Amino acid sequence: MTAKMSKATFAAKVENLDEIREFVGEEARQAGFSDKEIYAIQLAADEASTNIIEYAYDGVEDGEIEIDCNIADGELEIVMRDKGKTFDPSSVPEPNVKADLSERKIGGLGMYLMRKLMDEVYYSSSTRMGNVLTMVKRV
Repeated sequence: MTAKMSKATFAAKVENLDEIREFVGEEARQAGFSDKEIYAIQLAADEASTNIIEYAYDGVEDGEIEIDCNIADGELEIVMRDKGKTFDPSSVPEPNVKADLSERKIGGLGMYLMRKLMDEVYYSSSTRMGNVLTMVKRV
């Protein structure tokens, strides 16, 4: 498969989540993923986007999410960039998914889901690049 790269920028607004899912889903389809895998990739992208909107851009009206999708060598790499507040995913404890719902702490499921649904998840932050979340899924 030849390498392919697509790029899109979305306003960091909840009403754009459908468009983000569509964009990522189409890229996953072109990479050769099954419908079930496409759904998992879309769910991971949705969780990431929601976290960016709700936490990184909390109170910011004009935030943007840049998304690069790279397809090469049987894998899809999704790179999401934002200029919002920084976040350390390693500070999020693994949720106890076996605990009774009434005993679970609120939050932390987004990162857990991204890590479960994707093969690799990386996060970095710098003043020049902003926040960069990279998720990889192999066919």
